[in-house]
Amino acid sequence: MQIAVLKERRAGESRVAASPDTVKKFIALGAKVTVETGAGAGSSFADSVFQDAGAAIAPSAAAAAGNADMVFKIQKPMTAAEGLDEVSYLKAGSVLMAHLYALTEKPLMQALAKQGVTCFALELMPRISRAQAMDILSSQSNLAGYKAVVDAAATFGKAMPMMMTAAGTIAPARVLVFGAGVAGLQAIATAKRMGAVVYATDVRYATKEQVESLGGKFIVVDEEKMKAAQTAGGYAKEMDEDFKKKQAEAVHAEVLKSDIVITTALIPGRPAPKLVTAAMVAGMKNGSVIVDLAAEAGGNVDGTVKDQATVTANGVTILGHTNMASRLGRDASALFAKNILNFVTPMLEKGTGNLKINWDDELVKGTLVTKDGAVVHPNLAG
Repeated sequence: MQIAVLKERRAGESRVAASPDTVKKFIALGAKVTVETGAGAGSSFADSVFQDAGAAIAPSAAAAAGNADMVFKIQKPMTAAEGLDEVSYLKAGSVLMAHLYALTEKPLMQALAKQGVTCFALELMPRISRAQAMDILSSQSNLAGYKAVVDAAATFGKAMPMMMTAAGTIAPARVLVFGAGVAGLQAIATAKRMGAVVYATDVRYATKEQVESLGGKFIVVDEEKMKAAQTAGGYAKEMDEDFKKKQAEAVHAEVLKSDIVITTALIPGRPAPKLVTAAMVAGMKNGSVIVDLAAEAGGNVDGTVKDQATVTANGVTILGHTNMASRLGRDASALFAKNILNFVTPMLEKGTGNLKINWDDELVKGTLVTKDGAVVHPNLAG
């Protein structure tokens, strides 16, 4: 089987969907790997490093994908309307693995189906124990939560930990984290390691113990509703207006007291819920920092601007980076590549490297979007 790894061309994307380590492992499984030249440049993986791992280097995306049975990407393919038709590079019958944003990109999914490509949307990986090592959302969110705190600390004009000096005592920074998923929990852990006092809120009551185990203080809004707020897949449900009002009231005072606020609330396929209002931002202290990790889905904060740092009239900085994991390109690439390796390995016949997909596997069913010229995912079909 021939695997192609393509260079990412979308603005702000530094990652690559393979690492030298995963290239070696795929070759050991019997596959051949071709990497487009420059694909790893943004992640500090030179072409020569991929060559040393056993990959061939192709001069272009078309050359890399032209004979490939399976194509790995980070981002969804670009279309002719975007100035470059990456979909046309993919041959009929090939398999594409990427973060496709499938639930909100139905026209693209239809175009890929028309091209005859079998697509797996890795962001739709079921949240079950067996799939943890294949979950790109978790691996990338973990890094995003870490980087959010690092960026906030770099922007914040004071020290994070309490410091007792001969000249006086510096109080620790106060950090508030919205959402205790993978990104939020990593943000809590990172802020605590840096010496901050950390508070956290989440609609799911089940996260209270996790927050407290990391040294954070959990804000309880409505215990009964919070206990029913987690889906079977582990995501947070969208809450009713009554709960949102209570939550806003409960956290308003905490926002005003906070030096750093980090928001992480996302609902798959939906706009991000607004959690921090303009009034809350206006009441924050001069010099405070907000990092909105939901900026790509519209943001959790009133005033967030995608991929920009905005300073409000009262001196609050709002950071709206939309691809936080890409800001740690090398590690993010290595983890994303390992997620793909773990997902694809069971699909390869031992010894020959031939593709042999078990279409009845629940992980395959959960991520399969297009097959045999049609969009087949139950949330998109029809």
